Amino acid sequence: MTAIRANNIHLQSWVNVPENSDFPIQNIPFGIFKTEDSEARVGTAIGDKILDLKALSAMGYLRDLNYEASDYSSSTLNPILKRGKSELRKLRDRLSDLLNKENQELQSNPDHIDQVLFDQKAAEMLLPVQVGDYTDFYSSEDHARNVGTMFRDPNNALLPNWKHIPVGYHGRSSSIIVSGTPFHRPAGQSKADDSDKPTFGPCRLLDFELEMAFITFDGKALGESISTNEGEDYIAGLMLFNDWSARDIQKWEYVPLGPFLGKNFASTVSPWLVTLDAFDHFRVSGPIQDPPVLSYLEFNGNQYYDINLEVGIQPENGEEKVVCQSNFKYMYWNMLQQLAHHTINGCNIRCGDMLASGTISGPEPGSFGSMLEISWKGTKPVSMPDGSERKFILDGDTVTLRGFASKDNLRIGFGECSNKVLPAKK
Repeated sequence: MTAIRANNIHLQSWVNVPENSDFPIQNIPFGIFKTEDSEARVGTAIGDKILDLKALSAMGYLRDLNYEASDYSSSTLNPILKRGKSELRKLRDRLSDLLNKENQELQSNPDHIDQVLFDQKAAEMLLPVQVGDYTDFYSSEDHARNVGTMFRDPNNALLPNWKHIPVGYHGRSSSIIVSGTPFHRPAGQSKADDSDKPTFGPCRLLDFELEMAFITFDGKALGESISTNEGEDYIAGLMLFNDWSARDIQKWEYVPLGPFLGKNFASTVSPWLVTLDAFDHFRVSGPIQDPPVLSYLEFNGNQYYDINLEVGIQPENGEEKVVCQSNFKYMYWNMLQQLAHHTINGCNIRCGDMLASGTISGPEPGSFGSMLEISWKGTKPVSMPDGSERKFILDGDTVTLRGFASKDNLRIGFGECSNKVLPAKK
């Protein structure tokens, strides 16, 4: 692998980076932001600041890169991602150089600094990518086993195909929203177990699903596939992903074709796309896959990532309760296998496509990645600081996902992925 200067764990920035920040100089994520007096444009996070790439480009700091000025003034990251992985690495290295405390180019010019650095709190973050197609997988064995135990035979919790293919379904990209966007509780059909007929009304069993999503560069032509050995060349980066689920609606409708209205009303992503390169230092080995996978799903090296994940629920005007602490390394199927399986039939991926992991649950109850599992289908309510209980998510609740990797005094994270649930529309 070509050395990436931005990944040097010893680098320090002249921009102040608070302790335990998700955004040290080794991160260099990409996002879309706007401020009160200007339009949306591309930025990167450093500490609690945003570095404005449009302004940097206009001042000539990015002139040696193979991007157009319009790429930095876009309201999505898609034009930058269209340039491919090698160009994104060059951009990330250049931004790292400009932020390096050993480099005087930018830090010695206070007038320019005032024009390119903004407080994150003063900026509005937008959906970073125009998502084309969206696929959701079902790749955590602990999650699949928990669900199978609850709803089927505990002795045969996994379906026969589960350890042979990364199971997935195609979702709806139009309802993917960025962190901080409130949404209304969905309504739909559901059927009580003691009733012969369905009824229509607001979802009663609203749930979160703790997931990770990756964004792709342009893939190959229709009819060609991407191997596990090639997969990293087509993955731009990662975002936290909350696959909101209406469990009662889902239960009634998902047979025989799978998720529909129980899933497509809202899905939330964190606002910063963190490159796959930024997590290179946090690679780990994965589980032993038994039975052995078919040849096209075989892979080399450490292709799992040690990224700590947590979920908090905050009642309206109340104190947050962390209800889940999990880790991305718990996945059974990794991203390279998901991408290889997705394309093995010749399905073409495009720049800006999103592939989500499926709920990330660990082996212990404290690491379960959904309220369905945490409350065990409502039989084990969670006590909240205000004295209330949660079996599922109530109106007024804010659910926040967080994630970061930490090793050798280096922390790389995503910021927050957070939404408030509003009452169903009448």
